[in-house]
Amino acid sequence: MRNQFITGGVLAVAAALTVLIGEAFDLDLVHVTVLGLAIGAIAVLVDDSTLATRMVGLAIGTVVAWVAFGLRAALLPDTDAGRAVAFAVTFAVVAVVAGVSAGRVPLWSQLLGVVAMTGAYEYTFAANPPLFTTESLTAVTSVLLTVMVGLVVTTATSARTAPRHVATEDLERENAR
Repeated sequence: MRNQFITGGVLAVAAALTVLIGEAFDLDLVHVTVLGLAIGAIAVLVDDSTLATRMVGLAIGTVVAWVAFGLRAALLPDTDAGRAVAFAVTFAVVAVVAGVSAGRVPLWSQLLGVVAMTGAYEYTFAANPPLFTTESLTAVTSVLLTVMVGLVVTTATSARTAPRHVATEDLERENAR
């Protein structure tokens, strides 16, 4: 429990510093700080696979959502039907990736990537879809920067070093000897 207080406290400090440093360098991170830090922390704290595969899933989900925004801007009408198609394709693609990888690239981490991109960009996209090429790049870099802060802070303060199922398997092997 003590570790949770430490991780939460350091995340709180990191959030404040991210906003202040971001504003000092005119990075406009205010609207994605909580989203990014929380997603980064979740990606570290959920321990059902290796950190590398969780990060791959996060990256895939972010890219899939980004491409879906591009499809909406370039090909799909700005209607409920167009949005429905983009959303369905997004969920279908991440589900296929999870299935083809036999779960090695977790669906949940891909969904976090979808949430990261969508949370950072949907409002801006809805206001002006033709600015996709410039505004989406700003959104994705901002949210990925804050996700990385959450990842680093949580990794540095979290006591977990291996996924729970790996630690359990190691313990079972040790007890079998």
